[in-house]
Amino acid sequence: MHVRFIRTLLFALVVLCMSAASFAQIGVGIVVNFAPPPLPVYEQPLCPGEGYIWTPGYWAYGDDFDDYYWVPGTWVLAPEIGFLWTPAYWGWGGEGFVFYQGYWGPVVGFYGGISYGFGYFGEGYEGGRWDHDRFFYNRSVNNINVTEIHNVYNTTVINRNENRVSYNGGNGGINRRPTPQEEAVARERHIPPVAVQTQHAQAARTNPQQRASVNMGKPAVAATPRPGVFNDRAVVQAKAAGGSYNPPANRGANRAGNQPRPGSDNRPGNNNNVSRPSTPVHPHDLPRADRPSAPNTGNPKLDRKYQQQQEKVFAKQEQERQKLQQKQDQEHQRLTQQHANEARQQQVEQRHQQQTQQLQQRHEQQRQQLQQRQQPPPNRERSKPPS
Repeated sequence: MHVRFIRTLLFALVVLCMSAASFAQIGVGIVVNFAPPPLPVYEQPLCPGEGYIWTPGYWAYGDDFDDYYWVPGTWVLAPEIGFLWTPAYWGWGGEGFVFYQGYWGPVVGFYGGISYGFGYFGEGYEGGRWDHDRFFYNRSVNNINVTEIHNVYNTTVINRNENRVSYNGGNGGINRRPTPQEEAVARERHIPPVAVQTQHAQAARTNPQQRASVNMGKPAVAATPRPGVFNDRAVVQAKAAGGSYNPPANRGANRAGNQPRPGSDNRPGNNNNVSRPSTPVHPHDLPRADRPSAPNTGNPKLDRKYQQQQEKVFAKQEQERQKLQQKQDQEHQRLTQQHANEARQQQVEQRHQQQTQQLQQRHEQQRQQLQQRQQPPPNRERSKPPS
């Protein structure tokens, strides 16, 4: 079957359909015509400290090298008190497998019924819970050092879904649909993967040993104690592959268009595609705005007026972008001078990410509003009724 790989998600549509920190879990960026490998078997590293929440490993897809690669499970500091992680997953979309990005929110939403283990057994999360401003860990499913972390409890969880299937729907996939409650959760306030998570995924992407065609479903780095720490002595290797992995010989021909999964929330995502992390953290990470082209309404005088307005908005936005970047650079310098710990650095990076996305959204809305105001005037002669 002939398929095409198309990249036509427009940034303007992105920001019109999402807020800086609130969007549903949707298919983003890439569709693949063959299933991801089974989930490997591995142990969970020791929790590094209070406030860290387990985010399970998953298979992502690298479109430039046409292969799945393993993003290791890792412990991540929750971006806000009371927030939990909804894992990413792959789902059959009719013509291929669609990747659905994970997110942070007050309630765990739908993640395809995939049993990732360690409290994520296909529905909800049984690895811990928030009690006011403290997170309590379920020792029965988490690797916790109780001499250092005292906010623990022990509730036995029976995992009735012990297969290693890594996708929902399609041939051999998990047969489960979201409940009305899970669909409602998907419409509530969310936060996308934080900066350390996108950097963690990028580190996995650039490591050839993480690719399924190299490790045959048994990655050397299956889990890490912290994001991006691939060489730490506490890194966990997969004990076994979850099953056989037999990709098509011509994997490049098995990429499909980047259309969202039919019947799902069809709003474009914010390009937080884990196979190609692109979440802007700082203003200099944003794509450079094109200088506005000259309007053409047929009225030279009006066109000059519109051109001046566009240049004014363009210059102001550039100034705001530079100002925010300078402010964030100064905060980085203060963190270095204060020898801030990792938790403090992550908090600052998360705030920078939200500031940058808000700036990005506001600028695009300004450009859209300006373009709408500068549409050619209607032909009044044609609008007159016949005499």
